Amino acid sequence: MDSQTSPSSQASPSPHTFQVDLRGLVDLLSHHLYSSPRVYLRELLQNAVDAITARRAEQPGAPATVRLYAAGGALRVEDSGVGLTEADVHDLLATIGRSSKRADGIQEARSDFLGQFGIGLLACFVVAERIRVVSRSARTPDAAPVEWTASDDGSYTVRTLAPEARTEPGTTVHLTARAGAGEWLAPEKVRALARDFGALLPYDVRVDGEAVTDLPAPWDRSYHSPAARRVALARHCHDLFGFTPLDSVGLDVPLAGIRGVAYVLPSAVSPAQRATHRVHLKGMLLTEQAEQLLPDWAFFVRCVLDTDSLRPTASREALYEDETLAAVREALGERIRSWLTGLAAGDPERLAAFLSVHHLGVKALARHDAEMLRTMLPWLPFETTDGQVSLEEFARRHPVVHFTRTVEEYRQVAPIASAQGIGVVNGGYTYDSDLVQALPSVRPGTVVAELDAETVTAHLDAVDPAEELALAGFLAVARATLDPLGCDVVLRAFHPLTVPALHLDDRAARHEQARADAEAQADDLWAGILGSLRGTAPRARLVLNHLNPLIRRISSLRGPELIGTATESLYGQALLMAQRPLRPADSALLNRSFIGLLEWATNGEEGH
Repeated sequence: MDSQTSPSSQASPSPHTFQVDLRGLVDLLSHHLYSSPRVYLRELLQNAVDAITARRAEQPGAPATVRLYAAGGALRVEDSGVGLTEADVHDLLATIGRSSKRADGIQEARSDFLGQFGIGLLACFVVAERIRVVSRSARTPDAAPVEWTASDDGSYTVRTLAPEARTEPGTTVHLTARAGAGEWLAPEKVRALARDFGALLPYDVRVDGEAVTDLPAPWDRSYHSPAARRVALARHCHDLFGFTPLDSVGLDVPLAGIRGVAYVLPSAVSPAQRATHRVHLKGMLLTEQAEQLLPDWAFFVRCVLDTDSLRPTASREALYEDETLAAVREALGERIRSWLTGLAAGDPERLAAFLSVHHLGVKALARHDAEMLRTMLPWLPFETTDGQVSLEEFARRHPVVHFTRTVEEYRQVAPIASAQGIGVVNGGYTYDSDLVQALPSVRPGTVVAELDAETVTAHLDAVDPAEELALAGFLAVARATLDPLGCDVVLRAFHPLTVPALHLDDRAARHEQARADAEAQADDLWAGILGSLRGTAPRARLVLNHLNPLIRRISSLRGPELIGTATESLYGQALLMAQRPLRPADSALLNRSFIGLLEWATNGEEGH
């Protein structure tokens, strides 16, 4: 930097040059560091607040005001802060990477400042072509006011002014809009930005005389009843996020310097959807897009809070991932967990309303938290053969809690299992099978077993051996028909009578079928490899219901071709009833059997 001494106000000011390429810096700030030019106002407010904090560290009774005036493509910001001398200007405004917060005498108060990266006023060049600063130091009362004027071409001038140019300590910043950026300095825009960034600042901030700060924060105010508090916070949530919450959760963590509130979303959201939260740092809005603030399972809430412990990134638009943030995340998660426990203990109606929308989030938490699973066991709904009931109620009704791992498996067996008195939980939904398997850990003595084709078949009544022997010819043709599809045929008697056939398989059978299909389509080398992987897993089964009148009529058929067509039709109908995805071979079979039945219906059995 040019080391020549700046002249007094009576002489022509000497030009100085920044130590960096300012045009490159503006490009860096606007296109790479900051997400939007709107942050220029945050930088101005931040500088003003830090200056006031610095002055009050030495003069506790000093005034604490920030005033903004916008008009005609220009903005003026006045603060009653610590101010600058000419030496401060050269040392602190003209050199990137340094800041007044490092000045002698206030190092111990550094934790009270918002800024940490010394970018300061230079960020204003994102919207301004010219910056003029007039300042008077509170530390050196006899020092003359100083003026620093900078242009976006990288040059600046410094000069001292007559004492009457500014009689009180503090700083005034004048911005002149750059071409195309005038909207950012318009009065309505400045007012909106100041209110957004500075509503929780601890000092008196006004734009054109209108108050910006709104303290205490809604979550820190006193209300005459819990109901009144809920109504006020619901209004705040609607104004801030645009929705009326199901409930609000206090996020008071004094050891981490955190105060705030979490709002419960009124509609279900995907667990994969990252919730974004609004974070203030010492009253100044840091970001509206904080993603790592809560545990992943707490995707059903949106937070707004103020903190003095979390570290911002260089752009001051996100949180720095460190041990402190990890500890805060755990503490906030504990607050939400405690709220759920409190609802379970004292407000079941509100808990039921919450779970009707967000049971998936609670299941995600209970999956890794045995205490939460124990607390929520009477409340979490599961799809079962007894309807939508909790695991606690279901386990009381059934000595063995059977479950399926997929929705398709559940749909196959639910009607039959229910008729046979087998209790089955649909574990195909997210987290459900894990929770069912964890049941014995929180409810000792509970027996949990995965339901497979063998178990279901074992619960179906066997047909009298003599009757099955009489149908041996029919069964042989039916088995030969479905053998190429990897499916066996068995005869059983079961309820309900209206179900003619039941398709049963399990994951092992499906894996073996997929391997066989791949082997059939592979070349010799891969066919040999896949053949070597052939397992001994049970095959899928088509269980024919001997009690069903249609099955009795079909089993009396004599023509092998017609028996084959009827068997294919029963197989296809059983697949459709189970809502299983159809393979190309299954679709071809359905078409073939349908046409065959039409031909038989139009020509009569004699034609076959």
